[in-house]
Amino acid sequence: MIETIVLDVGETLIRDDRYWKSWADWLDVPPHTLSALVGAVVVQGRDNADAVRLLRPGIDIAAEYAAREAAGRGEFLDERDLYPDVRPALAALQGLGVRVIVAGNQTEKAGELLRALDLPTDFVVTSGEWGVAKPAPEFFARVLDVSGAGSQSTLYVGDHPANDIYPARAAGLRTAHIRRGPWGYWWADDPEVRAAADWSINSLTDLVDVVSR
Repeated sequence: MIETIVLDVGETLIRDDRYWKSWADWLDVPPHTLSALVGAVVVQGRDNADAVRLLRPGIDIAAEYAAREAAGRGEFLDERDLYPDVRPALAALQGLGVRVIVAGNQTEKAGELLRALDLPTDFVVTSGEWGVAKPAPEFFARVLDVSGAGSQSTLYVGDHPANDIYPARAAGLRTAHIRRGPWGYWWADDPEVRAAADWSINSLTDLVDVVSR
């Protein structure tokens, strides 16, 4: 029985297209160019930040992030970035008595922005706030600390096999891989991903059926 569902953020709850466009604008390259490079690193199983590094070898991404913030062109997040199934699915899960947690690889500021959206959740936290990021085992240990349920009653939902599905399974959690975003679509039918995921879903609303079974 699933008592707690923990959700990744990027391409699970929110679309990343505005995020990547903002980086393309900052680097003064066409958005399509950066999107294509994101796709290239996805299929190679590399860190998505490598797409930026391909455009600017040797770039200090943390320094550029700070420069964008100082220039008033930094991180943003609002209702437009949410996938349309997020609010109804999370509300339905809470209506079934499931504890809903958001925990992903995001900055401290992203945590503030997510909480400002007032989603139907019980707890929202980011790797920046915890000081540890996926796929580190310590991240998923923290997930279990806040879950309020045992590992086999906690389901982690994400799109990225290396950051979400494999490490969550290694930590003893149940897992659901969502076919959404570049990572979700590319790896959806990979035999290893299928074997590691307890469920493969196309929408967050599918989680209602998972919990109701």
